[in-house]
Order: sequence, then C-alpha cells, then structure tokens
Amino acid sequence: MELNTGLARPRDLECASDRLNLRLASGVSSSNPGLTIILSVASDKNDIRRLGFRSISTTAKPVVRRSRNAPQHVDNLLKAQSRRTVSSVGGQNIDTSVEQQIPVPPGPQYQEAPEHVWGRVLRPDRLYNYFTQSPIPSIRQRAAYIKQNAYCPHPHHQKTRVPASPSDAEARKTDASNLPPAHVHFECPDCGIPVYCSEEHWADDYENHLEICDTLRQINEDDHDLRSGRYFPEFNYPGPQIDEILVNMTNWDTFLYTREFEAINDERSMRQATRLLTYPLTVGSILHELSPYTIRNGGRLTVEGLKSLTALRYTLHPPRMGEGAGVAGLRLKSPPLQYVFGRSSIHLVFIGPESMANRDDEFPLPDRTPENPFGAVVEDRVSPQMKISTYVEYFHTLHEARHFYPYDPYFDCFMLYHPGLGHPASSHEWEATLPQLLETKCPVICTGYTDFDMQRDWKWVMEKCAGEVDLLMEPGENRFRSLRWDLNDLDPQDISCGNWGVWAFRGKRYEATHRDSIVESAA
Repeated sequence: MELNTGLARPRDLECASDRLNLRLASGVSSSNPGLTIILSVASDKNDIRRLGFRSISTTAKPVVRRSRNAPQHVDNLLKAQSRRTVSSVGGQNIDTSVEQQIPVPPGPQYQEAPEHVWGRVLRPDRLYNYFTQSPIPSIRQRAAYIKQNAYCPHPHHQKTRVPASPSDAEARKTDASNLPPAHVHFECPDCGIPVYCSEEHWADDYENHLEICDTLRQINEDDHDLRSGRYFPEFNYPGPQIDEILVNMTNWDTFLYTREFEAINDERSMRQATRLLTYPLTVGSILHELSPYTIRNGGRLTVEGLKSLTALRYTLHPPRMGEGAGVAGLRLKSPPLQYVFGRSSIHLVFIGPESMANRDDEFPLPDRTPENPFGAVVEDRVSPQMKISTYVEYFHTLHEARHFYPYDPYFDCFMLYHPGLGHPASSHEWEATLPQLLETKCPVICTGYTDFDMQRDWKWVMEKCAGEVDLLMEPGENRFRSLRWDLNDLDPQDISCGNWGVWAFRGKRYEATHRDSIVESAA
C-alpha cells in the first residue's frame, strides 16, 4: 500500500537530541505496489553529556604465588594482573599514591568543561526566560527575527496585510488608524516574547493580550525545555506489539498505555512527545482497523469513507497464514508505525519542493538518469518491511509523467499535512494538483493548524470540485493532534498546534448499475 504526501508545509520542528529523524508511513504487501506515508523530522542540535572523569582505583593486592625459577617477565605480568585497571565511571576517593600512575599523553593541561557544554543548560525551575536574554543562542536569534518581521497588533496602527481570519489581530485595525506600522520590540514580562512595539501599547491592549499570554508562556518554556540538555525518556519508543494486546486508539492516554510506552507523568513531557508522534498517528488512527473514527453517529466517517478505508484496512491487516514466532527465516520488523501494521510492508514517499527540509547533510541530490528520471532519494534498507523515497518535485509533474501509475484504492493513499489548500498565498499552487488527486480515486487525508484553517481548506475543495468529490470523513478535531502549541514568528499573536483538525476526501466514484435493475425500477 502506498501513501504519497503532497506539498505539505509542516512547521519547523526542533528537538534536543543530537539527531532525531522520524520517517513514518503505512505500507503495502510485498507483492504489490505499496501505500506510502512519509514524515521527516530532523534536528542538528548536539546533545553532549558528561560521561565522568577517568581515574585510577586500586584494591588490596591478592596473594600471588610463582615458581622460584620463573622468568622475570612472568613476575612482572603477575604483578600487573594484581592491580585494577583504569575506571571511567568517576573518582572513587581511594588513595593511589602507592600505585604506579598511568602515563598521560603529552598535550594541553586538563580544564573543567563549562556547564553548558556537557551538562544541563537549564534546570526545570529556570525554563522561563525572556527570548532576547535566553541562554540559548538559537532562541536569541529567533527573538531577533521576530523583532525584524512581526508588527505590533495594537489597533492604533495601520494595517500591514489582509486579515487571514476573523480572530486575526489585523482585523481590529481600521481605516481610521493613524499610526504607521511598527515592528514589535517590547517583551511581555509575563510570557517573555516580543509582542508590542512599546510598553505603552502593551499596557493599553493588555486585556486582549491576556487571552494568549498563558499559552505564549507555555510555548516559551517548552522551547527552552527542548534545549535544556535534559534526558528525554518520552522519546524512548516501545518495540513490536504482541497479538494478544490490542491497541486502543481512543485518545493519547489509551494509546500510550496499550502500546506500553514509558509512563509520561509530566504535562510538558507529554506535549513534547505528542509533537512528534502526531504525524504518524494521525494517519495511523484513520487507517487502522480499530480506528476511533466510525460510521456511527458522531463518528464522522461517511458511507463513502467506509468503502475506501475498508479497502485499505484489508491490505494493512491481511488474514493470518499460520506463521508464528517459531517459524524459521523471520526477520526483524520496522520501527514505530510499522509495529501497528505488523503484517504489512510500507513504502513511504515524500513529494514536494519542501520534502528535503532539514536534510541539508544529504545534498546534493542524486543525478537524474534514465533509471531515476526525477532524482529521487531512495532509502531501501531502513528495514525489510519499509522503504522511503523522496521526490523534490511537484506531484502534478510526476502524475503527468505517469510515474506512479497505476493507482490502486486498495494500496494507495495520500496524506497532506497542513497543505493550505484554501490559503490565499498557496491555493494557486494546488490548482493543477487537485484535479489529478481526484482522478486517482484514492483517499486524500488532510490536516489543519486550526479549525479555521481546516474549514477554509474544506470549503475551497468543495467549491472548486463541486460534484466531483466525495467526502470520506467530516472535518473535526484530530484525536491525535499535537498537545504542544506553536508560535508564528511572523505574527506572535498567531498560535496553533500541529494537526489540530483532520478530514478526508476522494474523487467521486460512480457505481456500475445492471441493466435489469434499471428496467425493474422503470416498471
């Protein structure tokens, strides 16, 4: 089964590990073309931890017996074996003056490394900092970027753009505003983020700022937590799921418990974990046979959606053929999402100009050859059951070249993370792609940053393709949305979370009607 991700625009995601790549998807039978879902999350932050000081420790010398006529080199060997070797787990406060010291290679004198190099930069009680005074250089750079590009939301300023939504701060500005636009400069003492051009405007508009101040402070602390240097146990993922334990996908709590994740008792750790897991689990919760989205009242799944998802679930959950743990020749499974679909093979396909974002170390791209006409980056050794392909190209270009033909509703699915289908700045990029997505007759799953963003995309698709599209799942809040809020650096008043809402559609299918039934109905 193959799930192709189109021109998705997920916001930059940073994590505190030295290298954390997450590419997840849903799969296809090894004998058929596959369903591909791909998500890439990468960060180049170094997580340097102190391992301890090297020291020499000794124990009481054991009694060593040797022959009176033994050679001298045997005597030296026995003496060496009576001493303990070098320990690298920290000093043990044992006097070693009587022992022979290990010679130190020539070089500069040892100096204690500063705390920000090897240990925690911030303690849990010191996560709150003004962005401009943060001990993290990247956050200080982010503050400078915000001050350079974001404008003051006070209604006395003139408009700088067309409001993107009714809740946009620009919508409060009127033609009667007489002050010219001004960049933000003043940092709120409660949230630590540059939000207004001056303290006077902040105080005058304080009542409106209170609506998002607590959320902005939470974003501030979460960003510092990611770079605090602490150990992140929430990023330790469990292994394969045994058949006797079913996964409960009702919500985050039931899923993490039934998948036997390490217990997450802190809300901040929960926000950090869900910020990553929301991408594979958003699509996994829809395609899984135990999906919480059903055709029942309030389940949001339509009749056409049940038809399409049933076909995909038949492929992702094939009937058992008698194999078991004792069968010879079994190979290891693939990580995270593959464990949910343990008996299927997965082919993940990234498509779009931004599909190589945060992967600069993999440039330059492969040459375009007759065997690889679009310069795809193919990773076919991730595991025996997972393959990842990346195309830095628009989908309509690949579709017109018939690169992925033929499409099969039993094996293929499209996933669009925050595509901005109806956004004024990006809708023109989807004009040529949308009809081709409908032509495949395969499910297309979309997410949105906010309810307004999701509804705007849904209305745009229904207006552009009226009569040629079937709604598979009604728009609504995603059960596996990110619990962590994100900040728009171009507008600090704009806060959202990854994959807040989800919905699905497909090109309209016309069922064949037998001639006998037509005659009977006419009679």
